[in-house]
Amino acid sequence: MPIARGRAFHKLVKNNAYFSRYQTKYKRRQSGKTDYYARKRLITQAKNKYNAPKYRLIVRFTNKDIVMQIVSSEITGDKVMVAAYAHELKAYGIKHGLTNWASAYATGLLIARRALSKLGMDKDFVGVEEADGEFTLTEAAETADGERRPFKVFLDVGLARTSTGARVFGAMKGASDGGIFIPHSEKRFPGYDMESKELDAETLRKYIYGGHVAEYMETLADDDEERYASQFQKYIDDDVEADGIEDLYTEAHAAIRADPWKKVESKNKKTKEEWKAISKKHMATKLTKAQKDKRVQEKIQKILAEE
Repeated sequence: MPIARGRAFHKLVKNNAYFSRYQTKYKRRQSGKTDYYARKRLITQAKNKYNAPKYRLIVRFTNKDIVMQIVSSEITGDKVMVAAYAHELKAYGIKHGLTNWASAYATGLLIARRALSKLGMDKDFVGVEEADGEFTLTEAAETADGERRPFKVFLDVGLARTSTGARVFGAMKGASDGGIFIPHSEKRFPGYDMESKELDAETLRKYIYGGHVAEYMETLADDDEERYASQFQKYIDDDVEADGIEDLYTEAHAAIRADPWKKVESKNKKTKEEWKAISKKHMATKLTKAQKDKRVQEKIQKILAEE
């Protein structure tokens, strides 16, 4: 009988020596929220730069929203410089598909224009005004005071998968086209061919303007009308057709550039006093000592009467 070669089986004995040497992982690593290996490299600044924050572009996806923040790290904690959310796109005419690739691009564009507006750099760094799907990086701009370097951030995707064509790169592309300098290559954009090592700009442009959604709408409308009516019911209610999706995103991009701080108008927004009245409506009033004693006596009398 042949003898198996290699390491012998070693049973892990959890004794006092094991527990005395055991090191617990950080709480946010245990819960799967933070990749500390990546975070360490994203926040560590060069030692010859004094009081120079290192900014990172945080992109996170939820089931119904996209959260984007530009954050710098300090000893006291992380500080958010500016933030943008996909639900804010409703103010610019994008009311559906708030977590798709095209909405990720629009949210990236929104946070870029907000950040540059806050820094007073929006006039010098316009970015790509009409997205054509070509790979571009923001370069230094010539101003009246001389050459000015662009605002630089690093992409922070957290624990999301960075596969080719992922939505996080749509958000990054939007921020890059918005005028922010984000070091990256074209290898992870939809339309990049691994064999020829070239980017198909037309495919990327299609994703930016929601062309992939429009194609699916047309296919589903032809093949299965019932499923189309179910899946795109909100689009149908708002008279959004496949032919008009590109125009919808084009107008939204222009509106974002015109006013990146626009707020969503709420029709039935309640005042502070109304919310206070609602909260007090279901709040039990605290009884006094006399009221409590009275309740006790009433219960005693009720029990005696039943006997």
